[in-house]
Amino acid sequence: MDLALLEQTLCERGEPAFRVRQVWEWTARGAAGYEAMTNLPRALREDLASAVPFSTLTVETERESRDGTVKTLFRTADGHPVEAVLMRYRDGRRSLCLSSQSGCPLTCTFCATGSMALGRNLTAAEILDQALHFRRLTKVDHAVFMGMGEPMLNLEEVLTAARRLPEVGITHRRTTISTVGWLPGLRRFVAKVDEPIRLALSLHAPDDELRSRIMPVNERYPIADVVAECRRHAEARNRRVFVEYVMLSGVNDSPEQARGLAALLGRENFKVNLIPYNPTGLYEGSSRDRIAAFRHELERARVPVTVRLTRGRDIEAACGQLAAVPKRPRRESPRVPA
Repeated sequence: MDLALLEQTLCERGEPAFRVRQVWEWTARGAAGYEAMTNLPRALREDLASAVPFSTLTVETERESRDGTVKTLFRTADGHPVEAVLMRYRDGRRSLCLSSQSGCPLTCTFCATGSMALGRNLTAAEILDQALHFRRLTKVDHAVFMGMGEPMLNLEEVLTAARRLPEVGITHRRTTISTVGWLPGLRRFVAKVDEPIRLALSLHAPDDELRSRIMPVNERYPIADVVAECRRHAEARNRRVFVEYVMLSGVNDSPEQARGLAALLGRENFKVNLIPYNPTGLYEGSSRDRIAAFRHELERARVPVTVRLTRGRDIEAACGQLAAVPKRPRRESPRVPA
């Protein structure tokens, strides 16, 4: 919902200021539309339905995985594609993967989104409407800005949306903003963001030579500078930075590379999430044994590490697979929330 347009419309109608809050509270709680807002006069609800679209996005397709994951392809009002994901877990968590751009300009070689041309940055309303769509399906409690796009290239809109998420049910401590290491935005985030929003670094290599080959952004902003800024954030906030590391067979998954990663990060300020590679066409994923050996080297160095549980791979909703390619809507069976 475009809250600025809502406020302007209500002001032009001469409505009291509290009406904006009323509409937003209904929306944040998962109301299906203006007609559900029973403490607003009927005439006002009808006027708002024609003057302020209930969402800035329209749903083009929605697919559900065998594991309960939902991937939605949206279109903006000017036709740009945006994908976002709802992940359901056995422990009751309902986590959202939100996009900050339509497409991405940074061309990481293991990421399907990198094969798309950048459409444009999304507005705060378009980012928030991804979360509100899923809130209408279920209660939600976690969010990661790890979908399409580089959040640090659109930081102000991302933060504006993130600051609204607690009213949707997602606290700042359960919100994570990821970056591939776009240093100007990262520095602004570290310097200016006071809320306890988590930071994640999409790293994927322990040295500049390899990282530049698989992530061209590294040629502009090398590892040492990016890791130093993340360490500064961790020390200032006394909260570990998550390090995302996708496991590519024969590329970045050797024990020697694990030891190099441990030496780069140290044991105090970072937690590594090892991500099984989700096929996008260019690489093979590391075997379970290879991932286990890599994890073992990090644990020997006392670097906190976990292996991420893959969600939604069968509907191209897993990490690195978002590419805004329409698919025929389908319902998988049986559905097993996990």
